[in-house]
Amino acid sequence: MPELPEVETTRRGIEPHVIGKTIDRVLVRQSSLRWPVSPELSQVLTGNRIGQVNRRAKYLLFTTDSGRMMVHLGMSGSLRITDRDSSVRKHDHIDITFRDGTILRYHDPRRFGSVFWLPGTSSHVLIDDLGPEPLSTEFSGDYLFKLSRGRKVAVKLLIMNSKVVVGVGNIYANEALHLAGIRPERVASGISRARYNRLADKIRQVLNDAIASGGTTLRDFVHEDGSPGYFKQSLTVYGRGGEPCLNCGTRLTETRLGNRATVCCKKCQR
Repeated sequence: MPELPEVETTRRGIEPHVIGKTIDRVLVRQSSLRWPVSPELSQVLTGNRIGQVNRRAKYLLFTTDSGRMMVHLGMSGSLRITDRDSSVRKHDHIDITFRDGTILRYHDPRRFGSVFWLPGTSSHVLIDDLGPEPLSTEFSGDYLFKLSRGRKVAVKLLIMNSKVVVGVGNIYANEALHLAGIRPERVASGISRARYNRLADKIRQVLNDAIASGGTTLRDFVHEDGSPGYFKQSLTVYGRGGEPCLNCGTRLTETRLGNRATVCCKKCQR
């Protein structure tokens, strides 16, 4: 599933190809996604101009004069920039064609994504109660420390809770906790402010590194052919259970926490 770095990479890749362009036509070939595509999408988008492309958590928000189109890529969705001469593939569900012939194409084999229309300045229940962005000034070690007081949940589950902070998926939680030297199963309320400061820094570091490298599961969402991301090659613990820790050589332990694969070094993390 595309995570925050992949979605942010998508946003940055698509933005220069659509900003300021007027939509000439919207074709919805398949409206049955995780939720039905907003039925008014074609009518409200046609003739509108894209003013901004923003991201909230793993949702992309395309802002026009009339409102916003909110896109989630689900488990297998992707967005690509193409043109009228490109062939339509199976699972190419939505085409947004601009007046210059450019097409923003939504592709989703498993159809777990979503495309909503938010009229005017309205919001959506899916993003209303989300926590702060991990790369924003709202997110800090002090924030995590204050929020963790009295919580008996494991620290890994705390930072993966989208109401606490968005975008820290399983891969990035494993990596950040290893870099911060904190065991994933540690009770959140038992961790000091200083260690939360380090953890917040490492969360930002891991996400920024992933964005710079194109994400871990990314296929290039800008061009039609697609190419894999490379951050996966530099993962220190995720997917390496039983292998030696790159810091100390101790065998990495893999367990299940919250029904997710959890890898740590019992020597480097405490």
